[in-house]
Amino acid sequence: MPCPALPERAARAALAEHFAPAQLAADLSQVSAEEVWKRRVRNDSSGRLARYKPADELGDAQLTCQFIIPSDEVWPAALADLGPDCPLGLWARGKDRLPQLTARAVAVTGNRNATEQALASAGAFATAVAEAGHTVSATLAYGVDSTAHRAAALAGQATLAVLPCGLDRAHPHDHAQLLSSIPANGGAVLSLYRPGTAPSGTTLKATSVLLAALTRAVILIEALDHAEAAMRTAEAATALNRPLLCPPTADDIRADGSARLPAEQRAHLVPDPAHALALL
Repeated sequence: MPCPALPERAARAALAEHFAPAQLAADLSQVSAEEVWKRRVRNDSSGRLARYKPADELGDAQLTCQFIIPSDEVWPAALADLGPDCPLGLWARGKDRLPQLTARAVAVTGNRNATEQALASAGAFATAVAEAGHTVSATLAYGVDSTAHRAAALAGQATLAVLPCGLDRAHPHDHAQLLSSIPANGGAVLSLYRPGTAPSGTTLKATSVLLAALTRAVILIEALDHAEAAMRTAEAATALNRPLLCPPTADDIRADGSARLPAEQRAHLVPDPAHALALL
């Protein structure tokens, strides 16, 4: 008896759980996600994929959040710029608001262990961005990112959060209230990873790229050179031809990354929020 057809959404969720997008891009350009999944199952000598039940796994995960795919109307069109690295799907809360939020999204990101000047700057830039009608986007992380979320909320505007873990948890853990407040106040939360996924170096790296891809520009408030998250977002923005804006920083080692980028003409130096808004 033939197996029942596997819906595209369940097939993509299953593939995303086990493979990177670039590993599948060539196959998906020719056949459906269902067929790609079947081929991978047949070629898996370990039996691991055969034991995975895509429809059941998707159903359980969607008790927490929704899995959206490129054929959905709410899918962020800007992700096409990632080419073969475009996600197979995204886990979302507040998915119906994504078209409005991503149309004018601006990332405000920086150090987790930020200077007082950086935190004040993050609040000022996020407030100005929000009041100008843009969507402040960040990662909920300590320091610059969570400050940006809170400043935009105080300005009465919804924000977009991009997390390096499943949406059944906050990262960091004690930002759970901030996480729940974002969709409750008209914003949205996105992740590449199904509920139950813990943050790791790999998920942080991929999330930095996703944050840059979702936005029209990145404002890098303060970043330590070679830092894992903020500088990777900045580098991804440059690779994706997103404007990268850097406010002046304190004479502090924690700002050596964001100080280097304008000097190398890889970013615009913006002395205040008004200049940033003019460039946006």
